[in-house]
Amino acid sequence: MISHINMKKFLLILFVLITSIGKSESIPSKSTALVNDYTNTLSAEQQNALSQKLLAYNDSTSTQVCIVIVNSIDGDEISHYANTLAESWGIGQKDRDNGILLLVALADRKVTIQTGYGMEGVLPDAICKRIIEKEIKPAFKQGDYYTGIDLASSAIFKFAAGEYTAGNYAKKGGKKIPFGWVIGFFIVYLFIASKNKGHAGGIGGNRNSGGGFMPPIWLGGGGRGSYGDFSGGSGGFGGFGGGSFGGGGSSGSW
Repeated sequence: MISHINMKKFLLILFVLITSIGKSESIPSKSTALVNDYTNTLSAEQQNALSQKLLAYNDSTSTQVCIVIVNSIDGDEISHYANTLAESWGIGQKDRDNGILLLVALADRKVTIQTGYGMEGVLPDAICKRIIEKEIKPAFKQGDYYTGIDLASSAIFKFAAGEYTAGNYAKKGGKKIPFGWVIGFFIVYLFIASKNKGHAGGIGGNRNSGGGFMPPIWLGGGGRGSYGDFSGGSGGFGGFGGGSFGGGGSSGSW
């Protein structure tokens, strides 16, 4: 009886090993980029925009957010596949484990956000799930993969910086300021600006070199998107740093 049980355990372990080896072969070879689209879903311009955004964030924080789009994970569980890939590539810094992987399996209609050990505190499983539900799925259902990924990465930046909490993120995208109020504010601003035109620096020092003025931040002047996107130039990506993952994160489908 004991030998029979041991044989069943042996066969089970052997089966897991064999299937794991088969699945690991579908993991892409280690990349040297933060944006990796193996399906040609994103345009060259979209890939470049995301790359510059993630590169700038990596440069300023050392946190590595990696985007991977594959066609299918061949029946694997997406969080397992993502963790295997993240560990294999070493996303994040070795001494900080500050890697984040956003993986999309296009044909399977599955997506996951997996976090390195060092990011589990600022991006717990529930927050990763909320980002998927709030930012990714609505856009993906419309076939707009770039927007879903762009919004998700921006939300990740905000949580990592402490600018979003679970409470205020839940309220994001709620009631908007009525358009009439915006027009009224703008008229008042123009009036005050004209009165202060002769004073150095204008209102709040928000004048340009031509002597005019720039709209205030609440009207979008000089802003970088509602999420404070880290877009723009970068010093170049030096490669993944050997970070580790422990299974933190969440997954979903659309």
